[in-house]
Amino acid sequence: MDLAFIPSPSTGVVHLGPIPLRGYAFCIIIGVFVGVWLGNRRWVQRGGRSGTVADIAVWAVPFGLVGGRLYHVITTYEPYFGKNGHPLDAFKVWQGGLGIWGAVALGALGAWIGCRRRGIPMPAYADALAPGLAIGQAIGRWGNWFNQELYGKPTDVPWALKINPDPAIGRIGGTYHPTFLYESLWCLGVAALVIWADKRFRLGHGRVFALYVAAYCAGRAWIEYMRVDEAHHILGLRLNDWTSLIVFILAVVYMVVSAKKAPGREEIVEPEWQLGEGAQDADGAKGAGSATDGRDEKDEKGGKEPGAGADAPKAAGSSGGAKP
Repeated sequence: MDLAFIPSPSTGVVHLGPIPLRGYAFCIIIGVFVGVWLGNRRWVQRGGRSGTVADIAVWAVPFGLVGGRLYHVITTYEPYFGKNGHPLDAFKVWQGGLGIWGAVALGALGAWIGCRRRGIPMPAYADALAPGLAIGQAIGRWGNWFNQELYGKPTDVPWALKINPDPAIGRIGGTYHPTFLYESLWCLGVAALVIWADKRFRLGHGRVFALYVAAYCAGRAWIEYMRVDEAHHILGLRLNDWTSLIVFILAVVYMVVSAKKAPGREEIVEPEWQLGEGAQDADGAKGAGSATDGRDEKDEKGGKEPGAGADAPKAAGSSGGAKP
């Protein structure tokens, strides 16, 4: 008998009249909002304009959702295009199935388009957004809890996840490792690590984002190994394990090469905004200086030095005060 476990919700959707409110979608949406909010704060701290992160996210988020779904459908095509598959189910995102690798890859393309339109360096934007992405993933993983999916091997530990049986999809009830929880906690740790390293070493030029990617991959590798859902295997390892390994190596290589080629952090992250502010300040200072120069020039043309008018009455008073 299990004395303790994490219960699963009886349903992942609540109907508000004819409108279905799905827990998976809510987790994704909340994760996006939190990630953009934190990214905006970090962007402003680096000298950028408030609202720029959200403007670019308008490009990045849709691309990311499409990329995440494409990665999932391509790497797990059997339920959609295999024998007895249902192709239209590929569009049912609310049922779960967003691959983080595809989301980051295609989301990065959308962000690049947005950055290019605003004249913003993509690496600086990615650095500002990195911790928010990790926290957004931590929140989004709870969507798997609502859908009772992506759990690990059977276990009887006190924090085991209880899964309800569902013969319609071949789901066997029992208690399993809550890999969604492991990854959620790992992502929070990654966010803390990235924020600390950024402050401690003043990382820039995309190295904050690369650290986030490397740290996430390190955790995803062992968490992926625990999962029991269907997946393609190559040389005994799940496909996502190989992806984690390759992406981890690429991220580490980028950090090393970037540190040598562009040490330090960008001084200007939003040129149009920051340089425009600097120009206004310069014009204001120039205007104040011109007014002073005008007074000095007027004094010189009058044949007297500044302050001479104030001394004149004193001189006249001295003459009037002479002894008879």
